[in-house]
Amino acid sequence: MRILICMPQVPFVRGGTEYLVEGLRDALREHGHTVDVISMPYTWHPVDQAVQNALLWRMLELDEVDGVPVDQIICTKFPSYVARHPNKVTWLVHQFRQAYDWYGTPMSDLVNVGLAASMRPAILELDRRGLSESRARYAISRNVSQRLKRYNNIDSHVLYPPSRYATRLYADTYGDYILSCARLDRAKRLDLLLEALAHSRTRARALLVGTGPDQPRLAALAARLGLGERVRFLGFVDDATLIDLYARARAVYYAPIDEDYGFATVEAFGAARPVVTTEDAGGVLEFVSDNVNGFIVPPTPATIAARLDMLLEDAALAERLGHAGQPLVRAITWERVVQALVGPR
Repeated sequence: MRILICMPQVPFVRGGTEYLVEGLRDALREHGHTVDVISMPYTWHPVDQAVQNALLWRMLELDEVDGVPVDQIICTKFPSYVARHPNKVTWLVHQFRQAYDWYGTPMSDLVNVGLAASMRPAILELDRRGLSESRARYAISRNVSQRLKRYNNIDSHVLYPPSRYATRLYADTYGDYILSCARLDRAKRLDLLLEALAHSRTRARALLVGTGPDQPRLAALAARLGLGERVRFLGFVDDATLIDLYARARAVYYAPIDEDYGFATVEAFGAARPVVTTEDAGGVLEFVSDNVNGFIVPPTPATIAARLDMLLEDAALAERLGHAGQPLVRAITWERVVQALVGPR
């Protein structure tokens, strides 16, 4: 089959969606399909840009390329799923959350005044129409699927994406550091980790992999807390380095606000590392069970610090919890994804 994967791209930003799309592209090609990625730059500032971006996707002619038919398109996140095609399948990463669960909170740019007041109904209608047209709808987690049902009354099937490193992750020694592999963004709540380190009686240290707009604030917070060498901002690292960091960590911290899915969780379990998260972390909680393969705590520095200390004081506990997570991710494979989205060749 000739397949196009549709993905909006925020310029200069790489994250979970980009990794998911690259993994899907490669898996489809390995299964004998001819695949390419259609990407358009995406911005939501000012807010009317979100609707304009959706209209650009709607105007695309994707039925054929250079006179040769396109057999299928696979759409990912807002607003790519408003694209038109007779064989459109959506694998929903997330909708425009500023119009949904973030609406009315500091996480959303939409407010009930002026132009923004008309944007939310327009976005909801675009979603209703674009997603309803899909021949099949999948969501990357129960959390995303439930949001779609709650806000749009549209059903979908859960289809978990594997990590791009799934076949390369391994377990080594349980070292003396806590690892974070989240984008440096306020929604990932890395400030909670830094504040937890300040509460730690073991003087826990953390390695933070990734970049993002919240880095200056986090660096200033680390300095204000006097954490010094106990925190290292590693920035971007290559794949081999990241896999090695997972393999030797004592545990992984991942406690975002109501996360869609969270590759860091399945990657931690792939490397047999326990995950420390919070009660409101969203999709992360579809995998982490308290005191089984990690810890789930209220989102406060003191409670997080207490669990980090437990793990740092007891390597055997970290090993037991980490290995308990491995069976959960073994069934998450690209073979299963391809079979669902495209079917047998």
